[in-house]
Amino acid sequence: MDLADTVRVEVAISTPDSCVADRSRWIWDRLPKQLLILVEPAIAGLHEMGVKVTSPVRCISLSEQVGQKLHACTAPNTSSTRARDVLDILLIETLGQLDYAAALASARRVFQERATHDFPPQFAVPPTWRPELEALAEQLGFPVSAAADIERMFRENDPANCRRRHEIE
Repeated sequence: MDLADTVRVEVAISTPDSCVADRSRWIWDRLPKQLLILVEPAIAGLHEMGVKVTSPVRCISLSEQVGQKLHACTAPNTSSTRARDVLDILLIETLGQLDYAAALASARRVFQERATHDFPPQFAVPPTWRPELEALAEQLGFPVSAAADIERMFRENDPANCRRRHEIE
């Protein structure tokens, strides 16, 4: 096991209430098409380990992920495990593939559906998140690792607050 790397993959299945009439089974065809993308798995070694992977894999779009993560990490009484969502949003932004208008629309929809707090959210990194954010940033080789710098980058790049920079109405 010395040569093996630990890989953690978190998977969540979430369905807007309006999309599924029968909650006893998952129905992809009822999800709004703009929320889904099809991705060819690119993780080397799965087949060799005997792991069957359906191809293509249905995933939510980057814009939808950002909308959901923005809601999660800015919600009242958010758990400390949501600190990773701040970095996830920034990492998605660094891919250069984020459609800011679609991310803004997704965020507005998620905030409206869940109705736990206002949009656009007010955000400040809770002090309890700072050690985790800094450790994750260091592990990932993120360009900055100080919590204050991460918070500044987050405020500059989250879809709720970057309308002017990306000419979003």
